[in-house]
Amino acid sequence: MELNICHLYPDLLNVYGDVGNILILKSRAEARGIKVNVIDISVNDKFDGENYDIVFFGGGQDYEQSIVSADLMKNKKEDLTKYVEDSKVLLAICGGYQLLGNYYRAPNGEKLEGLKILDIYTEGGDTRFIGDTIIRNDEFSQTYVGFENHSGRTYINNLKPLGKCIQGYGNNGEDGYEGCVYKNTFCTYFHGSLLSKNPELADKLLEIALNNKYENVTLEPLNDELELKAKENIIKRFENKDK
Repeated sequence: MELNICHLYPDLLNVYGDVGNILILKSRAEARGIKVNVIDISVNDKFDGENYDIVFFGGGQDYEQSIVSADLMKNKKEDLTKYVEDSKVLLAICGGYQLLGNYYRAPNGEKLEGLKILDIYTEGGDTRFIGDTIIRNDEFSQTYVGFENHSGRTYINNLKPLGKCIQGYGNNGEDGYEGCVYKNTFCTYFHGSLLSKNPELADKLLEIALNNKYENVTLEPLNDELELKAKENIIKRFENKDK
């Protein structure tokens, strides 16, 4: 078996080591004998969703996001929309998450047009949401941990959240939810990187992508003892902080 992973704008959107998510996907696939090809796509490059099984869309600063926004609208909107609507796997972090929506309004008032693939919008805030975050996804019966650092307040309307906040600010510091899920597009503000701390989510993305391509694929479990102990310590630290 073989997977093709597209990394969107690696030269512009890769703050806080978000590229680590691709490294985790690649490592966990190769540990099961699955070949992985990583293809970088940036400004003025053509995006053909038929060539990719997973797309990764990372985060960046406002200036870089403005460059990406212009390129998306000019060169990639139609093809990325089709990719998402075809239920192919996409993982978007922070700035990538925001640009999939209707718009992102920066703290200075500049409005960046989004792809309008997701019915969400983001308003810049005066203060940043920073810190360890813990969320619970009841649909998958999984708990995810990560680190958030964002001033944008994202409102997901009627979309499903990735999880309910146990600790942290989440999408906007108001509704108690973090991230969103639409078809097989997963969005979050978790840096850290997300998948190194949450191997079960990495495997879910891999398994969806493999079943889209080959059908009836079940991944053999890996030894995640160290990763899960690290997650357990983060959760215990939160539970014990007021004791």
